[in-house]
Amino acid sequence: MTKPFISLCPEITRADAFNLMDWLEDEHVTRYLSDSRHVSRFIEQVIGRVQLPILTHLFNQGGRFFMAYDRDDVPVGFVRLVKAGTDCEMVLVIGNRDNWGRKLGASAIREGMKLAFFDMRAEKLIAKIHADNERSLKAFERCGFLLESQTPALHSFAMSSDRYLRLLRESPADYVTDIHITEVDKARLRSLLAFEHTSTVFELEHEIERAIVVDPHQVAQDVVTMNSRALVQLDDEKVEVALVYPEDADGSVGKLSVCSGIGTAILGYKEGDAFDWRMTNRTRHIRIEKVLYQPEAAGDFHL
Repeated sequence: MTKPFISLCPEITRADAFNLMDWLEDEHVTRYLSDSRHVSRFIEQVIGRVQLPILTHLFNQGGRFFMAYDRDDVPVGFVRLVKAGTDCEMVLVIGNRDNWGRKLGASAIREGMKLAFFDMRAEKLIAKIHADNERSLKAFERCGFLLESQTPALHSFAMSSDRYLRLLRESPADYVTDIHITEVDKARLRSLLAFEHTSTVFELEHEIERAIVVDPHQVAQDVVTMNSRALVQLDDEKVEVALVYPEDADGSVGKLSVCSGIGTAILGYKEGDAFDWRMTNRTRHIRIEKVLYQPEAAGDFHL
């Protein structure tokens, strides 16, 4: 069975707006969406009045809006995150009914949690679910949310940042591949994060936090650590890359910063691992073919 995969894209195009309108015209999709009529009217007004190809700034008024894409870069829904103080509320819709039952909702929730806690720095994430929306109730429960309050019509679930980090380390999703990182690399990468301000650095922080930490002497020889060289398949192309710190990066000779999209993606994976990773404008299918050099295996690790 193919593992469920969702990526959340912050850029909203006119084509996305038309997809959203189609979804919001389906009564089965909007049945439990309390503000669907308001959202539909808003989108219609935007399309009619604004002739811009990119509409991101309009959709981010009052919150942050993300289109949800599957591994084939097909839009399947959306996630909206609205932060108030230290709390953040998530609204999630899988828009095309053909995608229901594929566990894409749970995957979208996990991506939303990553953004809420690592990028938006929320202390608590809230989801208010209609009492009859069994599919959504189960999805949030599977992701570790706890029931905080309920009325006959509405169930309010919550996830604290502390609980999220604990679950991330102790109870990863069964369709997520484990990654390994050395104690030395984790310490240095955490120091690096304090000075990096790129828009995607939260992805690296997420990977560091979910990784299984090992002693440098005990890390398997086929794991991609910092300063490793590896043969990597990117879609249909095989490339040799070295995973380095930002100050050593040089794309012309294949030295990729750990803060780059592919650099963050391959950290901690081992030979034979294959996975999907969303870059700036598309999903890449990645496979670690071979670890050609690893400083730990060569006894060449240091702080």
